Order: sequence, then C-alpha cells, then structure tokens
Amino acid sequence: MAFFDVQNLFRHAKDAFQIAPGDGYHHPNFDPLKLHLEVAKKKGLNPNLTRFYTGIPIRSESEMWDGYWSSRTLSLKRSHVLVETRKLRYHTETRPDGTLYKVPQEKGIDIRIALDLVRCTRKKEFDAAIIFSQDQDLSEAVKEMKDIAKSQNRKIEIISAFPSSASASGERGINGTTWFKIEKSLYDTCLDHRDYRPAKFQNNHGQS
Repeated sequence: MAFFDVQNLFRHAKDAFQIAPGDGYHHPNFDPLKLHLEVAKKKGLNPNLTRFYTGIPIRSESEMWDGYWSSRTLSLKRSHVLVETRKLRYHTETRPDGTLYKVPQEKGIDIRIALDLVRCTRKKEFDAAIIFSQDQDLSEAVKEMKDIAKSQNRKIEIISAFPSSASASGERGINGTTWFKIEKSLYDTCLDHRDYRPAKFQNNHGQS
C-alpha cells in the first residue's frame, strides 16, 4: 500500500531534479499509480491501494490552483486512488519593505497520514507500506506500526521513498524505515503530462 505525502514529495523532487524553471517540476505532476507500481516492482512487492494526501488552496486565494486540484483529485478518484485533502491555512507575514503577504500552510495532513498508517496496520490491510515522504514527524507512527505488527505475530516492511540527487534538499528517509532513493530517470517515467488547470490558465505556467 502506498501513502503519498504529496507536497513533501513535490518539494523534494523540485529541489532534487529541477535545474531551470522550465524543467517541468513546478507542480506535483507525478502519477502516483505509476510511481507506486515502479517502486513496488523494484522492491519485489505487489501494489494494492494507492493513497494520496495533500493540502489544497481556497478558491479566493488562488483560482488556478483551486481549479487544478478539483480536476486532478476527480481524475485520481476515478482511477481508484484514495484521496484525502485539507484546505490550506493562511497567515500574514511582512516583507522587508513593509508590505504584507499571505503564506499558505498545510495543516493536518501529516496527522491524517499517521492515523491511516496505524489504522491500516492494525486492520492488516498490507504487508508492506511505501511512504512517499521524508517527514520525520511520521517516525512515531512507524514505531507504532512495528509494535502493532509484533503484537499480531507478523512482519511488515515499511519503506520511505524519496527523490535523490546531488542537489537534493534531504538524503534521509523517515527514521525506522527502509529507504528507497528515487532517481530522476525513474521519476521522469512516472510523470502525468495532463494539464489540470482551468482552460484560461493553460497558456500560463505562473500561479494565480
């Protein structure tokens, strides 16, 4: 079973693989089903359910990204991906020149992933979990998963899969897991090239 911490994977992939702004890593354009399948094959596992977790903006803050995520999550659900979303929260910060700007912040996604990891372990829904994240906050859930599996007299494999390159912002997976380093060549074979933005934004790669 795969657990995608979407924004964590996206940010680390951008840091690891993007050389120039036009390289194509400016949004979470990986296909979770393809990426799950490829990593599972490399580890000798049979993939089952793919779970996808992300924060999404409110429409009043970004019409483009609201439209993007509405279309993207609908497509994923039609492909039988389990999607969990949370609205982004915004706080105001001050620039050096005194002007104010809003900063989006993802809240509750890591908690939701942790709860699902523990719940699915308890219900014996998988023998192996591939967590596409480097968020060390999930290490406590990993410990709990191992304790549950031990009490059930079974072994489970817990894998932390993450982008790897010389320019990667982090080369450590989640503590207590088996690390799987995703090379650019593998990641690039698992991209989703469809444009999910509303039509009026599709000739512009900027944010709105």
